[in-house]
Amino acid sequence: MQSSREADSTGQIILGATPIGNPADASARLIEWLETADLVAAEDTRRLHKLTGSLGIRVSGRIFSYHEHNELSRTAELIEQVRSGATLLMVSDAGMPAVSDPGYRLVQAAIEARVRVTAIPGPSAVLTALALSGLPTDRFSFEGFLPRKAGERKGKLQQMAGEQRTMIFFEAPHRLEAMLAALVESFGPERKAAVARELTKTFEEVLRGSLQELHEWAASSEVRGEIAVVVGGSHGIVRSAEEQVAAVLELAEGGMRLKDAVAVVAESSQASKRELYEAVLAARAGS
Repeated sequence: MQSSREADSTGQIILGATPIGNPADASARLIEWLETADLVAAEDTRRLHKLTGSLGIRVSGRIFSYHEHNELSRTAELIEQVRSGATLLMVSDAGMPAVSDPGYRLVQAAIEARVRVTAIPGPSAVLTALALSGLPTDRFSFEGFLPRKAGERKGKLQQMAGEQRTMIFFEAPHRLEAMLAALVESFGPERKAAVARELTKTFEEVLRGSLQELHEWAASSEVRGEIAVVVGGSHGIVRSAEEQVAAVLELAEGGMRLKDAVAVVAESSQASKRELYEAVLAARAGS
């Protein structure tokens, strides 16, 4: 076991949470360390200069680019400088480093090298979207970006169909419509969700409704900005379309009215009552 208070060097690594949209959300501690850290590792140095320009400050330390394409090669160099006594501030483009952003490998390497790691908490697109979604916040999971390929995305969502916690995803605007279509197919059209875009920015917007409603909006709109999608968890048994029809017919054969049976199964499986009712009628007609 290793304590974060135990370190073999006088240097330290600070993970600095940066604004997710509004520069005014930068904390006083972030500003202080941007101005005074010996080294600043930035996911995008241009974004860093834009942020410091907006804040009216300048970085006095040496700036390094640190992103997914050079993490492996640059980590050892940065760790060595910290072991020699330097203070390194790590910032990503927005939010907390290491959360769907570069930084995880740096933290791992620092722990192995017995280098102190601490954090400046601050803005988070994950928590902001969750709080604004209106969906349950007591238990949730962050899922990041879904696979781009349709088959891989479908397989991933099928594994998550029974997840009872609220789920938070990131998605690019040009892929949002396809993502929501996949969510409808895997989770059912009635599952509650929210799409949050441009959080903390001038044109911030949060749309709340069923997955079907959100998909129809995305299909008919020119979606822009950075996107977070929040999806409510499953409230019951997840069944395939064939299982849903069979469950309705079983209840109906037991004496329950057909519409009542459809309502019961639709609620437990997050299915559309209308579509399930039509599927049951079609099954009866074909038998």
